[in-house]
Amino acid sequence: MPEGLSPGEVGKEIAEHRRHAAARNGHDRHDRWLSIVEALLLSLVAVLAAYSGYAAAKWGTESSVTLAKASAERTKANRADTEAIVTRTLDSASFNAWFTASTAGNANDERLAEKRMRPGYRLAFNAWMATDPAHNPNAPPGPAYMPQYVIPQDAAAKAHDARADAAFAKGTKAGQTADKYIRATVFLATVLFLVGISGHFRIRQARMGLIAAGGLLLAFAVIQLLGLPGPPA
Repeated sequence: MPEGLSPGEVGKEIAEHRRHAAARNGHDRHDRWLSIVEALLLSLVAVLAAYSGYAAAKWGTESSVTLAKASAERTKANRADTEAIVTRTLDSASFNAWFTASTAGNANDERLAEKRMRPGYRLAFNAWMATDPAHNPNAPPGPAYMPQYVIPQDAAAKAHDARADAAFAKGTKAGQTADKYIRATVFLATVLFLVGISGHFRIRQARMGLIAAGGLLLAFAVIQLLGLPGPPA
C-alpha cells in the first residue's frame, strides 16, 4: 500500500502551487497592461496618421493650385510686356513721322502725325514740346524721356510679375509643408509597424523594447506635427 504525503509535504506543495499561481497571475497582469498600452498607441497613431495624410494631401493641392496661379500670372505679365514693346514701337514710329515732317517743314504732315499719336503719348509729346527742344539744349531727347510718358502695359506687366512671384513663393512653401507632413506620416507608419509586431513576441523584454522604440518615434512625430501649420481651408 503506497505511503501518503505527510502534512509537512502537503503544506510545502500548497505553498509551491501558490507561488506558481501568483507568478502566473503577475505575468498575465503584466501582459494585459502591455496589450492595453499597445492598443492605446495603435489607436493614437492611427488617428495621427490619418490627420497627417489628410494635411499632406491638402497642402499638396494648395501648392499645385498656387503654382498654377503663379504660372498664369507670369503668362499675363509676358503678354503685357509684349504689348508694351509694341506700344513703345508705335510711339517711336509716330515720333519719327512727326520729326520727318518737321524737318521737311511740312506743317500739314506735322499736324497729321500729331493727330495719329496715341493719346497717352501725345500728353508726353506736348510736355516735351513745352520744353522748347529746338532751342533748349537741356531739354530731354524726346517725349519718351518725359515723366508724363506712361505705358499702361508696363505697369500691368510689373503687377502681374509681382503677383506671380508672391504666388510662386507661397506655392513653394505649401509644397515644403506637404513634404514635412509626409515625413511625419512615414514616422507614424513606422510606429504602427513596431507596435503591431510587438504583440507577436513572447519575450517580454523584446516586446517592451519595441513599444519603447515606437513611443519615442511617436513623440518625435508629434513634435514635428505641432510645429506645422494646420491644413488649409
